[in-house]
Amino acid sequence: MANIIVIFIILAIITGAIAKVIIEKRNGAKCIGCPHGKSGGSSCECKE
Repeated sequence: MANIIVIFIILAIITGAIAKVIIEKRNGAKCIGCPHGKSGGSSCECKE
């Protein structure tokens, strides 16, 4: 029973991550998680 709960938790985390990537890409983000990801440039310039 504990194994099933762990598997469901892992699947929920993976599903959430995939959903986040899909939603951000639909909104036009070039780099997911980058503060400059939605800027007009063709690439992400997150290097500091």
